[in-house]
Amino acid sequence: MSSPAKLRIGDWRLDPAVGQISREGEVVRLEARTLRLLLDLADHAGEVVSIDDLLDRVWAGVIVTPDSVYQAVAALRRLLGDDPKRPSYIATVPRLGYRMVAEVGPWTKAEPPAQPPRRIGELAALGAAAVALIAVLAAFVAHDRAGRGPAAGVVALQPIAVGVLPIFDLTPAMDHELMADDITERLIDQLSQNPRVRTPGFRASFQLKGKHLKATEAARQLGVAYVLEGAVHVAPIGYRVSARLVRGDTGFVVWARAYERPAGQMDSVEAAIAADVGKALPARGA
Repeated sequence: MSSPAKLRIGDWRLDPAVGQISREGEVVRLEARTLRLLLDLADHAGEVVSIDDLLDRVWAGVIVTPDSVYQAVAALRRLLGDDPKRPSYIATVPRLGYRMVAEVGPWTKAEPPAQPPRRIGELAALGAAAVALIAVLAAFVAHDRAGRGPAAGVVALQPIAVGVLPIFDLTPAMDHELMADDITERLIDQLSQNPRVRTPGFRASFQLKGKHLKATEAARQLGVAYVLEGAVHVAPIGYRVSARLVRGDTGFVVWARAYERPAGQMDSVEAAIAADVGKALPARGA
């Protein structure tokens, strides 16, 4: 890898010497492995870096599976604020690997005053506090509205918790795991855009990868009322993605469908699944 000089990666400033990235006064400290991953992708900006190359360079001397790469890239995307469907930093190249698409170069701008570095746990705590504050404000607004009387015909719906389980790769050679992981991540993003649905993030879902849990146990671990599970298969026109919505309390399938797409149109399948899941959910929150 290159010498630990300060780099500009998109909007972020990377300081390898102290293991942190910063942007507009916000500072995030990176774990050692995450730092090496970011540096490797930045060193090969614009190039496709294969899973094997990342395993050899970032996980040198450590015996791990490709799952470690998938999870590390997903975590790095979260820290960078990247959207895997419309990536500004790390793009997935199906069946090949990953590519740094952000502009990378030496850092030359004046550095703004930095806040103290925040670890992921601290960020999570701040996020929880923000959520609590929003909840209090929402309760106050609801109480104020209740005092005025509800509008005729308006029923407040509670969001329904739906967890997305990692999509299985059931292609004949089982060599489409990257595609399956991308579908999983984009499904989570699509479902999160539905105001009637709340769904655990990508990291929470991928902690269940490879565990082969029953739907009821997966729902319990994710804290959701429903789980969405599925698999990628080969189809005559390209690929088929099967999806099932399962009740977390009973394990009963309440909705199922298969979607076939040509190889070049797989990025449309997540929106179709998310839309159909929204229609299959009950009218009132569960």
